[in-house]
Amino acid sequence: MSKVILITGTSTGLGIEIAVQAAKAGHKVYATMRNLAKRDTLDAALSEAGQSAQVLQLDVQDSASVNAAIDHVIAVEGRIDALINNAGAGYVRTTEQASEDDINWVMDVNFMGVVRCTKAVMPHMRKARSGHVITVSSVGGLVGQPFNEIYCAAKFAVEGYTEALACYVTPNFGINFTAIEPGGIHSEFAANVMKQVEATGGMLEDEYLPILQKYVGGAQARAASGGLYQTASEVAGIVMECLEAPEPPIRRRTSDWAEHFTRFKTAADPDGRKQQAAVISQFLS
Repeated sequence: MSKVILITGTSTGLGIEIAVQAAKAGHKVYATMRNLAKRDTLDAALSEAGQSAQVLQLDVQDSASVNAAIDHVIAVEGRIDALINNAGAGYVRTTEQASEDDINWVMDVNFMGVVRCTKAVMPHMRKARSGHVITVSSVGGLVGQPFNEIYCAAKFAVEGYTEALACYVTPNFGINFTAIEPGGIHSEFAANVMKQVEATGGMLEDEYLPILQKYVGGAQARAASGGLYQTASEVAGIVMECLEAPEPPIRRRTSDWAEHFTRFKTAADPDGRKQQAAVISQFLS
């Protein structure tokens, strides 16, 4: 059945691939981005695939912008069947080096942006007694990693938010929640992280520098060896699988590498359903 899908962060990488694959699958796609002047890449990808989508302005850091986009879709379609929270930003910097403004920005884009969009669609999904909120998280939402503590904290927040909603909203109102957990993605995302490092002062000459150099060198080696990094198209394919699943998982890794990397956290309950059942039994039985 064709669904009405709203996707955030579709000006680059994974967001574009999700929009294209959702359109190919026959869904009505509303592709959103903060700056509509950057829509050319999306338009080209849709055109090349012989598909189309409605493109709307939506800034996940601005509640008025979020509400305006969602109100527009509801006015036109009468419903939103799926929200895909894809917008996000990386951040590599130690806690000591990070400014409070940077920390607030990382948390706002990666976590509060998810909350704003989810909050805006939930009344409509609850009224319909159906819907699906899919949020692009990360293996960094399960496992803390060097120099990524602020980013990981935001993604850990996304994971807890998703789990908590799934334990009471899903059984009572039929709205599913899924956290997608990629490892690395070949896209502008990684390049933008290094640009962000340079924009906030570059690699600082302090005691952390040799550790950071080791981290960066290892990241480059892992990228060259393969296995860790997927294409945006591959990750988008996993998003589509979850979108079409009759009983969507609460969490889903997107590669064998991601499964292996997070195995100590996920082996006993890969899709999160056992924990969901335990929470419901403990608090709502």
